[in-house]
Amino acid sequence: MTEFAIETAGLRKEYGAKVAVADLTLHVPQGEVFGFLGPNGAGKSTSVKMLLGLARPSAGTARVLGHAPGDPPVMARIGFLPEHFRFHEWLRAAELLDLHGRLLQLDAATRRERIPAALEQVGLAEQAERQLAGFSKGMLQRIGLAQALLGRPELVFLDEPTSALDPFGRLLVRNIIHDLRERGTTVFLNSHLLGEVEATCDRVAFIREGKVLRTASLRDLSRGRVRAQLRLDMVGDDLQSELLRLADGRMQLAAAGAGDHVLIDLELESEDVLPALAERVVASGARLFALTPTRLSLEQLFLEVVGEQDSGQ
Repeated sequence: MTEFAIETAGLRKEYGAKVAVADLTLHVPQGEVFGFLGPNGAGKSTSVKMLLGLARPSAGTARVLGHAPGDPPVMARIGFLPEHFRFHEWLRAAELLDLHGRLLQLDAATRRERIPAALEQVGLAEQAERQLAGFSKGMLQRIGLAQALLGRPELVFLDEPTSALDPFGRLLVRNIIHDLRERGTTVFLNSHLLGEVEATCDRVAFIREGKVLRTASLRDLSRGRVRAQLRLDMVGDDLQSELLRLADGRMQLAAAGAGDHVLIDLELESEDVLPALAERVVASGARLFALTPTRLSLEQLFLEVVGEQDSGQ
């Protein structure tokens, strides 16, 4: 078995003169929950289509579960919940899953076992005989997740799986993703809800204009850079120079108003710098009223890597 669930090198997709994906190079290990992040029009959906064999690349190579995308035996080992799904509204929930079970070539006994379990997994056990026409958008999203997991896939592509869900539904999906990780299933997650990505993913890739800008481990991110706000009675030139050195130049200084305190915002490479920071302040003779550290969030990192300007698409 290959070490990677997904491998791409220089993957490119052109539609006439338009370049949808410029240079996609990824390595997603088996069993990892991988977040795929970027602004609208960044090429995320086109990338997923190429990985699923739904779109032919213009250049580059891709391997999914060790085989070419779209290879029929491999597709049986993959689950997919698209962002824009359409289901047969005249079918009942259990009938929809039975249809997809047949498409997966599951025998009748296996379908009888897995369909109730899948409905239970997504919180729809009591809706098995309800027609999809009466489902809310959130319920349709959950039945879509059930069909994606019905074949017990080794790799699951989830495109905005919580966009229509309430907090309960988001927590349910988060727990399902954790369970998939525990079973060794690889999850490729595309979501605009960065809080959900931060709570579920092992690593993330930031993409813009069809090119991966950076891949980061969320574990390293949580241990990495921090921002700290200081509230002081004064800051002399020597202290200001020392703080600039500790922050590698990333510092903002402003008067706080009430009590003539000074607010200083710093960005530090590591929380290990915080004790030295406090020592320098006290040694300078300034009075330290507050030192408030905050970790760099995924949203802040997203804006830093990708930029704050949307593509407009």
